[in-house]
Amino acid sequence: MSNRTEITEFLGKLLKREKFSGIGKYWASEVSIDYGTTDVRRIDFMQFEPAGVVGISGIEKGIFICYEVKSCKADFESGFGRNFIGEKNYFVMPMATYKEVAFDIPRNVGVLVPIPRNKDKHEEFENPTELSADVDWKLCTMIASNPQLRKKSIVELLFCMLRSGN
Repeated sequence: MSNRTEITEFLGKLLKREKFSGIGKYWASEVSIDYGTTDVRRIDFMQFEPAGVVGISGIEKGIFICYEVKSCKADFESGFGRNFIGEKNYFVMPMATYKEVAFDIPRNVGVLVPIPRNKDKHEEFENPTELSADVDWKLCTMIASNPQLRKKSIVELLFCMLRSGN
């Protein structure tokens, strides 16, 4: 894969497969926040993880995780897609991009990268495999997200996820 669109699509599909598939996964893509204002922002993917689903308190103790997909260094440096409003926040990017921008990643934001299922992340960091559909990929955490306090209400964010339609 060589162009940004293909890489972005690949990373989005892998994220859906690795993080959002299965029972009890609540997520949306292209989530608009502050819609109808001059400060509207879009988050590539947002996930809600309730602490439980059988009582109000379990739902209200849930957390939001935001994922921003970055296909290359230019995409990372564009200034767009840094809408980290969840308790946990991640960049999702190819290993080669991670190597280029590792020192520019905010300290509270985590990083997920695709690596071949049979490889070690340290080995892959040293010699990244070129992205292709012929490889069985998994998402690997290179940097864990440091939780932060959320500034938007659970009701507002769940509504934004619902409104996204995805």
